[in-house]
Amino acid sequence: MNDDLRDLYQEVILDHGRHPRNRRIIEDANHHAHGENPLCGDKLMVFLKVNAAGVIDDVSFEGKGCAISTASASLMTEVVVGKTQKQAEDLFAAFHALTTGGEPPVLPEDLEDDFDRLCVLAGVRDYPVRVKCATLAWHTLEAAMHDAQKVTTE
Repeated sequence: MNDDLRDLYQEVILDHGRHPRNRRIIEDANHHAHGENPLCGDKLMVFLKVNAAGVIDDVSFEGKGCAISTASASLMTEVVVGKTQKQAEDLFAAFHALTTGGEPPVLPEDLEDDFDRLCVLAGVRDYPVRVKCATLAWHTLEAAMHDAQKVTTE
């Protein structure tokens, strides 16, 4: 990755970390879960409003975490709204592979732009302890979609 691209990615992460999108409680959420990374103390809740067709109409998060954890949660809320639960799971699988150094699965064309937005966090794969920070919101999203009340990155 060239220096200009790395600088741009850092700016995006810092912007989402300092000014997170969708940091709020959805009062009429029909799914939610608590997530915790006990290694660094990151804690968050993910709230979902999923309609009868299985489409995520609204998603948000609350909690405290490092810049990477917060930025990841913020970006996640932007890309999964309007997606089906299956599409959100596909994005999580691709994001998890990206951050752990695996080969991301081939995504349907309608998810490629969303995945490209998540690539700003690809650099965490070089810092294994930070992978849990970047994936906490996603694990918590998955727990919420499956009505598990709590998840940990232990």
